[in-house]
Amino acid sequence: QVRLLEAGGGLMQAGGSLRLSCFASERFTVLAMAWFRLTPGKEREFVGVVRRDGDTFYSDSVTNRGTISRDNSKSTAYLQIHGLKPEDTAVYHCAAKDDYDFYSRPDYLTNYAYWGRGTQVTVSS
Repeated sequence: QVRLLEAGGGLMQAGGSLRLSCFASERFTVLAMAWFRLTPGKEREFVGVVRRDGDTFYSDSVTNRGTISRDNSKSTAYLQIHGLKPEDTAVYHCAAKDDYDFYSRPDYLTNYAYWGRGTQVTVSS
């Protein structure tokens, strides 16, 4: 099984920025790497994904504020969000699936096979 490990969460100020990382234990170069976030009382929310070729897709919630990237040399994906808002508070989970799965199931939002344990982000107003 691919293991994913997130890091970089913590207490942050509204208007500031975050940078989260997600390390994949294996097969990183063939994985699409996604970020989700979960807040108590809300459904899990898709944030964005970076494909193996570097192409990205973002949810409306972070459009123009967020950037997802990857560094294949470090087997690590990143999530940056600028202009943080209190509503960005959540447990942020990294998720991954084989990028080739998109050819049969072209769905950015679902069917991620691997999940990290999450990192807490708290944005104070």
